[in-house]
Amino acid sequence: MERREFLKQVTQIGIGAAAITALPSFLKGMRLNTDRPWNFVFILADDMGWNQTGYGGSDFYETPNIDSIARSGMIFTQAYAPAPTCSPSRAGILTGKYPARLHLTEYIPGDPYPWAKLRAPKMVDFLPLEEITIAEMLKPAGYVSAMVGKWHLSKDKKYKLGRPGDPDTQGFNFVHPTVKPEDNANPNKDAHHAIEITNEAIKFLEKYKDKPFFLYVAHHVVHRPIMEHADLIYKYQEKKGSDELINNPIMGAMIERMDTEIGRLLKKLDELNLTQNTIVVFFSDNGGYNKLQAQDPLRGGKSMLYEGGIRVPFAIRWPGVIKPNTVNSTPVCGIDFFPTFAEIAGIKNLPKDVDGVSLVPLLNQTGDINRNDLFWHYPHYHRFGYMPSGAVREGRYKLIEWYERSFFNEDHPVSLFDLESDLGEKNDIADQMPEKAKELWEKLKQWRKGVGAQEMTKNPNFDPKKALFWNDKVNPNDPKAIGQYY
Repeated sequence: MERREFLKQVTQIGIGAAAITALPSFLKGMRLNTDRPWNFVFILADDMGWNQTGYGGSDFYETPNIDSIARSGMIFTQAYAPAPTCSPSRAGILTGKYPARLHLTEYIPGDPYPWAKLRAPKMVDFLPLEEITIAEMLKPAGYVSAMVGKWHLSKDKKYKLGRPGDPDTQGFNFVHPTVKPEDNANPNKDAHHAIEITNEAIKFLEKYKDKPFFLYVAHHVVHRPIMEHADLIYKYQEKKGSDELINNPIMGAMIERMDTEIGRLLKKLDELNLTQNTIVVFFSDNGGYNKLQAQDPLRGGKSMLYEGGIRVPFAIRWPGVIKPNTVNSTPVCGIDFFPTFAEIAGIKNLPKDVDGVSLVPLLNQTGDINRNDLFWHYPHYHRFGYMPSGAVREGRYKLIEWYERSFFNEDHPVSLFDLESDLGEKNDIADQMPEKAKELWEKLKQWRKGVGAQEMTKNPNFDPKKALFWNDKVNPNDPKAIGQYY
C-alpha cells in the first residue's frame, strides 16, 4: 500500500483526532485518565550492550533512571534489534519491517570492501519516502511527533528541512537532529549531545503537552568516539572491576550522563502531569562494540549476528497496564513497536507488509504473540564484524548462515546453537543435529525470497591479498585499516 493511500484510508475509517477516545476494548477500565490517549516516549541508545544496565545485572554501570523504567514496568530478557548495525535497525523500528524487505541492510553508506570474495548488494541510500513511519502512522489519530538526536536514515548528515529522507519528510513535526562528535571534540562540553537532546525533548513536551504525542529520543551514547568529562571517567576508573573486559570506565561515564538526562526527561513528564498517560520505552539499536567492551555472557558484538550483536536491553513502562517488576522472556524484536503502538492508539488498517507483531498481549499479560521465528539478513562486510551472514531464531534454536561458505559450497556453511543451554554460542551443533540445521536453513532461505531480500554476488575484483581492506583509499601498511575476522 502506498503511503498516501494508507494515510487517506486511515482517515476515512474514522481514526481521526475526533475519534481518539474510542479506545481498543482491552484498554477499557485500565485508563487512569480516560479522556486522553496514550503518549509514547521512545528512548533509543546507540551501540549499548545487553549487559550495560543496572537492572540487567551490572554492578559497574550505573543506570538508576533506566532501572526505574524497568522497576515500574516490564523488561524483556530476549529482545532483539532488527539488525546488527544502526541504520537498518532504526529503519526496522520506525516502519515495523525487516530491513531485508526495505533493502536497507547496512549503516549508511556502509563499508565497500572492494576486493572481498562477495559483493554486497546495492541498497537504498535513505529510508524511502513511500515507507510509513510510526510518526506517519500515528498522525491521522491526532498525534504530533518529534525526532531529537541521531537520525542516520538520510543520504548524509547535512540535514535540511524538506529534503527527502530527512526526519520532517518522514512524519515528524518537531525535528532536532544531532551527529556524533569528531575525534577531537571537547569531552567536557556535552560532546555526545546528551544534554542538548534532552533540552530539545523537554521543549517539545512543554509545547505539545496538551496533545497526544510520539517523542523519539535517539541518543549517541555509547557510540564511538568514546569520551566524557574527565571527573566522571575518573569515578569509574576507581570502581571495582574497572580493569575487567566487561567494563569500560569511559563508557560508564557516558552511560551515567545519558541516564541522568533520561532522569530529567522523566521528571519533566511528572511536572507536566503526563506520566500516567505516557508509555516510556528504553531500547538500543544494536549490540555493543566488543573491542571496547565485552558482551559477556554473549558472543560477538556490533555488526555480527551472534547474540552480542543483536540482543539488546529493552524496558517499558505502561502505567496502570503493566504490573511493576515484570520480566518476560519471549523473543521480541524492534520491528514490533510499530504494530504495538498502532494497537494501543486504536489504528487497525496497517500496511499489509508489516513484519512485526503487536506486543500488547505480553504487556497486559492476556496471552502470547502469534510468531514462531525471527530473521536477520546482513549481506555486508564490516570493519568490526565477522562475515556476511543471515540468521533465524526458532524457539531455543538459532541458525546462522555464513554467506561466503554457502555461496562457494565450502564446508560448514551454517552454524546451529541451542540458546537455552548455550547462551554464549560456544558449541556449534549443526553436525550433531543435521536435520534441524537443514530445516532452519531452508526456512531462512525461503524467508529471504518471501521478503525480496537482496543477495550477495560473486565479486569479479576479488583479491585475496587485499580482501580484508574495507576501502580502496586506505594505507595497506596501516594495521588499523584492515577489517578483522574475529
